[in-house]
Amino acid sequence: MTRTLDIRNLCLRLPDTARPVLDGVDLHIAAGETVALVGESGSGKSLTARTVLRLLPKGAETEGAVEVAGENVLALDPQQLRALRTGRVAMIFQDPRAAINPLRRVGDFLTESVRLTGAMSEPDATRRAAELLTAVGLDASVLRRHPGQLSGGMLQRVMIAAALMGDPVLLLADEPTTALDVTSQAEVVALIGELKERFDTGLLFVTHDLGLAAAISDRVYVMYAGRIVETGPAATLFTDPRHPYTLALLAATPRLAAPGGRLAAIDGQPPDLRHELTGCSFAPRCRFATQLCTTQAPEPQSAPGAPGHLAACHHSDRLEESAADA
Repeated sequence: MTRTLDIRNLCLRLPDTARPVLDGVDLHIAAGETVALVGESGSGKSLTARTVLRLLPKGAETEGAVEVAGENVLALDPQQLRALRTGRVAMIFQDPRAAINPLRRVGDFLTESVRLTGAMSEPDATRRAAELLTAVGLDASVLRRHPGQLSGGMLQRVMIAAALMGDPVLLLADEPTTALDVTSQAEVVALIGELKERFDTGLLFVTHDLGLAAAISDRVYVMYAGRIVETGPAATLFTDPRHPYTLALLAATPRLAAPGGRLAAIDGQPPDLRHELTGCSFAPRCRFATQLCTTQAPEPQSAPGAPGHLAACHHSDRLEESAADA
């Protein structure tokens, strides 16, 4: 199967940190596949997505490989990187109002990248923008409006149209429904899924909403403290979690049918970037942790009878009973 995105052993360091912010990340997406990346705020999800476009903080140092359609993004020169950002890969950001210039018309925003790179003439770019606005459920008259004249849901649809202007092979959606109401969230998620199928685009969907990840993704990666701690098909990962962190996240998810009382919470705090990590990064917060967990970092291991389901835990075999009770 052709991989649209292939991240291998990605490490990213920032100034004044004692350990990598991203530590040995492995992640891949096939053409037309939807992959969710989930975890707590600060776990490294958005930074992983931004690394694909090399939208990195000042002073960042990277190791490993990030390949889009076989080409290593980390080795591209500025001209090649610009071509990547305006064509093969596109990103939908969390807050559309922060991503769109409020002083310019929507039509200028949608067509700017393809016009400046010479990929399309101005008439062709305008025609393409109008077609995409129609595809996302908006009228072509939106081209003449300013962002302040549109609702949050409409602006996020504009962002989706902008992401598709260059016919990307990979779409990075960084919590694109966070700033929207529940109804708009459902509409935008359905729209992204429909357009992904229509254009056969690989999709990395970054979210902290486990229910949403389960509903839209083919496979899921669970990230904690810059490391992938579990990955597998969405159909099995949420029904049979093999890592204590995934189990704890699921236990903390609100449910309508749940008994009364306080919601479950994960005790403790994520590890501080100013301190080195030894052993499993989740060990200080894990009820299954032993001395081995504090001294030796676990390697991803396959779950018995579950191809493609991997968990980096020394005690995955102890989770089956707990998962059944969650």
